[in-house]
Amino acid sequence: MATTPLPATTETGPPPARSLLRDTAFLRLWAGTTASGLATWALPFVLGLAVLHRELGAAGLGLVLAARTAGFLLAVAVGGVLADRHSRRAVVFWSALAAAVAAPLLALGLGRSLVLMTLAATLAGAGQGACRPAFQALTAETVAADRRQQANAAMTLAVRTSTLAGPTLTALLAAFVDAGTLLLGIGLLWLVAALLPGRGADAHPCAASGAPAPRASLRAEFVDGIREARRHPWFLAGLGALTAVIALGYSATSVALPLVSRDRYGTEWVLAAAMTAYTVGALGGALVTARRRPRSQGWSAFAGLALYGFAPLSLMLPVHPALVIAAYAVAGIGIELFNVPWFTATQREVAPDKLARVSSLDFLLSYGLAPAGLALIAPAIGVFGVTPVLAVCAAACFLVPAAAALVPTARHFGRAPGPRAD
Repeated sequence: MATTPLPATTETGPPPARSLLRDTAFLRLWAGTTASGLATWALPFVLGLAVLHRELGAAGLGLVLAARTAGFLLAVAVGGVLADRHSRRAVVFWSALAAAVAAPLLALGLGRSLVLMTLAATLAGAGQGACRPAFQALTAETVAADRRQQANAAMTLAVRTSTLAGPTLTALLAAFVDAGTLLLGIGLLWLVAALLPGRGADAHPCAASGAPAPRASLRAEFVDGIREARRHPWFLAGLGALTAVIALGYSATSVALPLVSRDRYGTEWVLAAAMTAYTVGALGGALVTARRRPRSQGWSAFAGLALYGFAPLSLMLPVHPALVIAAYAVAGIGIELFNVPWFTATQREVAPDKLARVSSLDFLLSYGLAPAGLALIAPAIGVFGVTPVLAVCAAACFLVPAAAALVPTARHFGRAPGPRAD
């Protein structure tokens, strides 16, 4: 009796990875991170509007912003330990909720109590600082390893787009509402950041064991994170290079660009155009890194970081304003050619149960030393002049990343790449 042959089976590979744009867990995390970034950016701008409306003095503005920075620096290290000790999602929730509570307190103190505003700004900074390493670690839990570079690029695109469109949006809103209402809007953004992200797809690394082990002190666990960072020479080299570029290059240009725009070119237009070009360049850099996989990823990233040296270099020389603007665009491209692979490599190479602590070191040093750079650059310009200070800072931007690239494991940020899929 004849039988009907069975249909031939064909071997199929693994199903194609779902696009990040269709990944609900990532989209929720992306939206929450974007809301926190927009709220973080908006606070100084709104407080600046309060100064224009004479609801806050210039000295008061400086005190409130300094309090926010102090809160950030105090909380970022503690937040990293807590995010490795407990659920990253819970740390994001409570830290963002603290920042949300701070916003109406700032509005309440506006024009009434500088003490209340200072305390509220400290709380806002603490919430911002505690959530940053938790967001980094939560990204690693939510997104598969082979898609994290795209995910980090998408995060950067959101932040840079907010920075580019935010001033226009805030200025439009300020025409209809006062600074207090805008502060309440910042609180709503922090509520979105607290409530929207979901749990990571992977179990928290500390939850894998059965009975909970005795906990060390916060200080001991933070020191343990430092030990983990020291296991990765490429990380220490990259952190040193990034800190040097921010504390010297970025701080120098923040002080010098307004002076050069006013004194050399006689217009504020160069200042505005250069900062816009930097943000547009960063958007372009993020788009490139979303798809680009260089074979020597670390060297490529350090080369991108060194491109920031063109910004102070352009301010040293009596060049056409278009060259200053172009230099800032190149610097913006370069900073994201470094940032996105840097975040991705940290998420890949660092032990999962120490990822938030190591990320907190990144934010603590790179952001923490920036105010010191700003405090020192202005007096240095007053003593030595703009050109010598910019020359030193430009040289540091070029040479420190080049030296960091020579450190063992720096070429590939920790591991040699496998075959590339173009």
